[in-house]
Amino acid sequence: MSTNPVTNKKKAARTIALPYWINEFGLIRTAVLTLIAAVTVSLTGVLLSELTLREADARLENAQRARDAAASRYAQADSEKRDIRNFQQRFVELRQRGLVGEERRLEWLDAIRQTQDQLKLPPLSYEIEPQQVVQLDAPLDLGDFQLHGSRMRLHMELLHELDLFNFFQSLRERGYFAVQDCAIRRLGVAVETPGASTLGADCTLDWITLGAAPTVTPGGSGSAPPLAAAMSPKGTP
Repeated sequence: MSTNPVTNKKKAARTIALPYWINEFGLIRTAVLTLIAAVTVSLTGVLLSELTLREADARLENAQRARDAAASRYAQADSEKRDIRNFQQRFVELRQRGLVGEERRLEWLDAIRQTQDQLKLPPLSYEIEPQQVVQLDAPLDLGDFQLHGSRMRLHMELLHELDLFNFFQSLRERGYFAVQDCAIRRLGVAVETPGASTLGADCTLDWITLGAAPTVTPGGSGSAPPLAAAMSPKGTP
C-alpha cells in the first residue's frame, strides 16, 4: 500500500497542540491593549510633569535672581540717599569754600592780598604753575572726582617768624592748600631799624581742588599728567 506524504503532513499538523493561553488570549486582548495604552499615557504624563517641574524651577531661579538684583539696587539707592542726606550740607560747604569745582585763581590771589593787608606785611610776589592732576602715594577713592593741585611759589618778607604762621593760618580760612616747603633766611637788616623786614621766606604750596574726573575714551587717556615744573609769569599783589 502506498502512502501520500502530503496527507501525512496535514495529519501531523492537526495533531500539534497549541498552548492553552494562546487559545484564550482573545479573551484578554482588549484588557492588555488597554493596559499598554494606560502605561504609555502614564509615562508620557510623568515625562511632561518632569519637564514642567524643571521649567518651573528655572523660572523660580530666574525670579529669585531678579528679586535679589532688585533688592541690591534698592539697598544701594537707599544707601546713596542716606549719604546724600548726611553729607549734602558738608558738600555744599566745601563747594562754597572752593574745594569742589574748578580752580579759583582770582579768589586765591584776592585772599593773599587781603591777608597781606590784614597782617600789614610787606609786598610779596608769587609764581603759579598750571593746574595738574595730583598723584597720591596711596590710592584714594574719590568717586567721580579727581584731585588737582595748582602749585604756587611765594616770595615774601617778614618782620619776624610769627608773621609766616599767621599768614598761613589766615589763608587757610579762605581756601584749601598744602604747604610743601618753606625756606627762611635773614636779610641782614639792622634789628634796630623800625618797620624794616628782617626775614625773607620762599614757600611752595599747592592749592587743592576736586574736579570732575574726565571720561576715558577708547584709545585715549582720561587723566592729565602729574604736577609739572612749568612756571607761569610772576605777579605781585
